[in-house]
Amino acid sequence: MTKRVVFTLLGGDLNQGFPVVTVQLWHDDRFSKFIGSLSAAPELSKLYYRWQLLYEAVHQRLGNQQRIRVRQQDITNISVTEFNQVCQQLQVNINSWLRCESFQNIERQMRTLLGRDDEIRIIIETNIVLLHKLPWHLWDFFEDYPKAELGLSNHEYTSPQVLRKSPTGQVKILAILGNRIGLDIDKDLSLLKDVTDAQTTFLVEPTRKEIDEHLWNYDWDILYFAGHSDSLADGEIGEICINNTETLTISQFKNALKTAIAKGLNIAIFNSCDGIGLARNLADLNIPQMIVMRTGVPDFVAQEFLKNFLIAFAGAKSIYLALREARERLQGLENQFPCASWLPVIYQNPTTIPTTWQELRDNFNDTKIVSEAPMQRKTLRHAALLTLRVSQSKFLTAFLSITIVALSTIGLRYLGVFEENELKTFDQMLRSRPKEELDPEVVVVEVTEKDIQSRQEMTRGPKSISDRTLVTLLNKLQRYQPRVIGLDIYQDLIDYPNESHSTRLATELSQKNIVVVCKGKDKEYDPEGVKPPEQVPLERQGFTDAIADPDGVVRRQILIMPQETSSPCQTPNSLSLQLAAGYLSYQGIPLSVNDDYVQFGFKVFQRLKPGRSGGYQQQVDLGGIQILVNYRNVDYRRFSLEDVLSNKVNPDLLKDKVVLIGVTANTKSDNWSTSYGDKPGVFIQAQMVSQILSAVLDKRPILWVLPSWGDILWICGWAVVGSTIVWYAPSLSNKVCVIFATVFVLYGACAIALFAQGLWMPFIPSAFAVVAGGVIVLFIQNRPY
Repeated sequence: MTKRVVFTLLGGDLNQGFPVVTVQLWHDDRFSKFIGSLSAAPELSKLYYRWQLLYEAVHQRLGNQQRIRVRQQDITNISVTEFNQVCQQLQVNINSWLRCESFQNIERQMRTLLGRDDEIRIIIETNIVLLHKLPWHLWDFFEDYPKAELGLSNHEYTSPQVLRKSPTGQVKILAILGNRIGLDIDKDLSLLKDVTDAQTTFLVEPTRKEIDEHLWNYDWDILYFAGHSDSLADGEIGEICINNTETLTISQFKNALKTAIAKGLNIAIFNSCDGIGLARNLADLNIPQMIVMRTGVPDFVAQEFLKNFLIAFAGAKSIYLALREARERLQGLENQFPCASWLPVIYQNPTTIPTTWQELRDNFNDTKIVSEAPMQRKTLRHAALLTLRVSQSKFLTAFLSITIVALSTIGLRYLGVFEENELKTFDQMLRSRPKEELDPEVVVVEVTEKDIQSRQEMTRGPKSISDRTLVTLLNKLQRYQPRVIGLDIYQDLIDYPNESHSTRLATELSQKNIVVVCKGKDKEYDPEGVKPPEQVPLERQGFTDAIADPDGVVRRQILIMPQETSSPCQTPNSLSLQLAAGYLSYQGIPLSVNDDYVQFGFKVFQRLKPGRSGGYQQQVDLGGIQILVNYRNVDYRRFSLEDVLSNKVNPDLLKDKVVLIGVTANTKSDNWSTSYGDKPGVFIQAQMVSQILSAVLDKRPILWVLPSWGDILWICGWAVVGSTIVWYAPSLSNKVCVIFATVFVLYGACAIALFAQGLWMPFIPSAFAVVAGGVIVLFIQNRPY
């Protein structure tokens, strides 16, 4: 008795594997069902496409005429030996794939229930074109069961509704002999004429209308086509060349074919090249059986197959055994026609029992509907439901895992795990910005090492220049009419109080456009602080306290900070804020101070929130009103002390500007690390003043961060989006590429937000969540069923 085995492959592909493979076996009036899975085998796809290219190239080299429009090949210098090696690799890989542990339960059960002498129909149900093209007959199972043969099917089908025909005692064949350029179609005609018990009607290079009329107006048992054909759209569409000028797809004569099937058309044979697309399209019309060639078929091979198949099929063998015999006989031609025995394959409607030649002749086809079809459809629905449940279970597991990843990422960030890397990435993004223009409103007068060495005047304390030199410098600068002068040199000691230049210094410092500096008490680094010159009122004092991050880099600017009552420096305002306020007051832009922000006109400088803010998640000091420093990636206009005193400076470059006086000499200056490397303190002050002025006057972005809930949403959003894209990526390599691409896009989004809006986004924790979530998705999807 013939036994039937239907493999159903749902919910996957070669790159992802098949989480559920159901096998239904009908044997001895009994039905059995097994469930397993197949692991991913992405190498099979690459190997098959390599085989396909080499197959066409080898046959072109051997000069074999094929029933297909020959494609141009880019492969040269191909040997038959190399092609044979690829064939062996393909066979090895197919068997290795089918030996995976999750599939072995199925094969063991099959071998238990099937006998070596049983006639077995193995039907592979799938909608994946590549699986239809694979040479499944290379599976070792077919070697062990000599009466087993393969059939292919789409996932969806119904039983054909066949009208009863009057017996004629002959098999009625409609033979379409299409475009014969380069082919010996007359050989097919001769073979069909010689078949006994057959009535064959030949349409030689017909028109579309002729084919249509014959299918509509007459009853047929077998439709035969010989000539050129092809599969388009990656095997989704098949077409035949019916004459020298016309091609025809299945959809173009679908109505005629449906009518012919309803009248009893039982078998379609396309003895032409690349028939997978034709079979897939015709299967949608629920024809019981088809025979096609997997790929390009040489003319002589097609003729030999037809001859041997007709002899076996008309000689009382079933269509499956006839095809296996005809296919295996082609092996003797493989010296001249490599892989000839790989080409023929059956497409089967699983709801029908394959007919025999005798049944076609005696018109028994109307009774051939499979009685088990309702059971099969039920089990198919069960398999689909099981696949859906597995997929849903895996998706739910992945979603919960990604949620845990996102929350864990947020927790790790809260503990400061990412802080160091976040700060370094922030610096790197700042350095990668396009180069900015020089800020013309801020000028630095620097006291260099050369200036100090050339003026060996006696001073007391840590000062770098004497009062007398400072008096001369201030007097000279006032002539150039700067809008405001910031003296970033501590002047808590006067050299010689009784000398005239000390009196003159007090006079110079009394000018309303001069701001002097002091330093508040610091319990850790400076418990005493530095007081300002006594003759300068509080409103023209500014503190220069700087605050470095744990890695020693200055990234924050203190605008306002309350001072201790015992501190020698009592001003709450920083030097940069005082200079910016003095400059902007000339333009009628007032300073407004609130508990959480500083405002110039309509421009608000929002403070970093105390505790945790942006990338700062450890307990760093965020007291007072602090903002991030938006460093310019250019230097500022600078002049040395000697340049000013020697009248080498163009007065127009100082007029109406902010002038900062400070020390850059290596022996005296206070250097600090910044996002752009080490800088003297006076240039950091210049950056701080410049960023306030540019934000107010030029709308240059102020650096800011999202509130904590915004960071959380951003991190969780990227974790979910990235993992979802990975989930739906078609292959393992694509999934890995998606992870890297998502991180790349994330970096771009964070960089654009920083460049355009000054928004510092949490890149490092988000990237961690994307990668971790993607890896978890890969693990879950590749987990055995």
